[in-house]
Amino acid sequence: MTANEPLLCEESAGRADRLRASPPMFRSRFLDRFTRVHPAVPPLLHGPAVLLLLAWAVRHTGALLLLAYVLLGYGVWTLTEYWVHRALFHFTPRSAWGRRAHWMVHGVHHDHPNDPRRLVMPPSVSVPGAYGAYELFHLLAGAGPGAALTGGFVVGYVVYDVLHFHMHHHRPSTTLGRRLRNRHLRHHFQDERRGFGVSCPYWDHVFGTAPR
Repeated sequence: MTANEPLLCEESAGRADRLRASPPMFRSRFLDRFTRVHPAVPPLLHGPAVLLLLAWAVRHTGALLLLAYVLLGYGVWTLTEYWVHRALFHFTPRSAWGRRAHWMVHGVHHDHPNDPRRLVMPPSVSVPGAYGAYELFHLLAGAGPGAALTGGFVVGYVVYDVLHFHMHHHRPSTTLGRRLRNRHLRHHFQDERRGFGVSCPYWDHVFGTAPR
C-alpha cells in the first residue's frame, strides 16, 4: 500500500457519504419520513392491486385480449417514464418556489443518487398516479380493457422503480443489466441532458437523446 492510498480511500468514502446522505425535505421529522421510502414498497403495495385488476379484467376481455391490453399499458408507461423524466424532472423553473419544488421532486436524487430511501416514488405520489391512470384508461377503453391497461401501466412503473434501485445499489451480472446501469450512471455523472429512459432506453434512440 502506498502513502497516497489511505488518502484516496478516505476521499472516496467521503464522496460516497455525500452522495448517499440527502438532507431532510421538511423540518418536521414526521413529515420527512413520508419522503423516504423502502425499495420494497412499490412491489408490495402495487403488486396485489395489479393481480386484482388483471383477475377482474380477464373475465371481461379474455386471455388473449388481456395480454394485448397489458402490453399496450406497459408501452404507455415507458413513454410516460421517458417524457416525465425529460420534460418534467429536468425542467428548470425560474421562481424560487419552483426550484424548491423541483429539487424535492427530482433534484435531490441527482444531488444524492446513492440514498437508498430516495430512489423509489413515495406512495403519496404513486397511488394517486395509478388511480388517475385507471380513470383515464376506463374512460377511453371501458371497464375491462381499462383495468388491463392499468395493470400493464402499473407493472411498468414497478419494474422501473425496482430496476432503478438495482442500478444504483447493485452491480448487475448480465450484459443487459450492465449496459442499462452504465447508461443511467452516464446520465447522472456525465450528461444529464441525455439518457432519460431508465427502463426503456430505446426511446432515447427514437427521440435523439441517447448517451454519446
